Amino acid sequence: MQPPTPRRLSRRTLVTATAAGLVASVAAPSRAADAASTRFHTAGRVEAAADGFLRYSWPGIYFEARFRGTGVGIRLDDLVNDYDVQVDGRPAATLVTPGRTTAWIGGLADTEHRVRLVKRTESPGGEGRFGGFVAAPGGAILARPPARRRQIEFIGDSYTAGYGNLSTTRDCSGNGGVDRNTDTDVSFGALTARRLDADYQVNAFSGRGMVRNYDGSSPGTDFRTYYDRALLAVEGDVWHRPADWRPQVVVIGLGLNDFSTPLHPGERWGTQAELVAAYTSAYHGFLDKLRARYGPRTFLVVSATALGAGPFAETVEGIARTRNARGDERVAHWYYDDPVLDHLGCDWHPSAADHRVISGLLDQYLASLPLRW
Repeated sequence: MQPPTPRRLSRRTLVTATAAGLVASVAAPSRAADAASTRFHTAGRVEAAADGFLRYSWPGIYFEARFRGTGVGIRLDDLVNDYDVQVDGRPAATLVTPGRTTAWIGGLADTEHRVRLVKRTESPGGEGRFGGFVAAPGGAILARPPARRRQIEFIGDSYTAGYGNLSTTRDCSGNGGVDRNTDTDVSFGALTARRLDADYQVNAFSGRGMVRNYDGSSPGTDFRTYYDRALLAVEGDVWHRPADWRPQVVVIGLGLNDFSTPLHPGERWGTQAELVAAYTSAYHGFLDKLRARYGPRTFLVVSATALGAGPFAETVEGIARTRNARGDERVAHWYYDDPVLDHLGCDWHPSAADHRVISGLLDQYLASLPLRW
């Protein structure tokens, strides 16, 4: 079935729409695309739905395709998340909670193009659904782009997700809230991965820690409760990892939520020393899982950043030293901080400028590792 004829938008108009937070021309989808087709590339944790769409929850999931023609449509079914669309490496549109629709990017030269759709926001309580790309009349979706040889996985919390990083004020209640001010595509992990031309996953969940969540919230759960899932809100869901997803580097940033707030009466840990012991034991167990999953050659980078006078940084460094002493030299420790960080994102989180700084620090650190990729 032919897609509806798109309203033509010039590249200048599309870039302006992005800056204004507007949606490109949209129309109801004619039917569900076969999202299990081989005509686009993704490295994200996705699950196929019965109607041909793909379902997902983690932030930063992206889909890439090649097409020929003057326009391309993006089939979505999502009332929760925001997306960026890039054509030939340049911003084309921002789609804000688009709903069930086909968003059209038009007004392009009648030649071959590349399109990239990326999920900006977190949605741990819901999911997004992508139904594939469709070419404008007279065009065609081409064979999917090849997977990249380099792969990186980022595991963490709100810092890794890019929580509120677009804001220039720490109180986001008056400028759109956290969702409108979050863009995982400009988080430090995504920036570093793209600079290295690496496929990547950002498996991050704001407010979750290794054993304790922010301020003791949601007791009985932690980041590990959700890590194996594709759909975070579906209890018992398991992501079936493709055989070709075997990252050479995994960067782990968990602990800010464990240690940033004082223990409350009634929590499982009576003292900070007990919390440190539980955190350390759980972290070693998590590293054991990753090592078993990805093999002995993958670098597991345990990271920490400044957190007052708490035990976070020193505990993480001790975990790395212990692993090295046991003979695993591919567990590495990365501590990052910089006096230029302004933490102007929502709720004192790193700003987009901060993420660029942190990404640069990570670039330098990864360059120091004996990676063979």
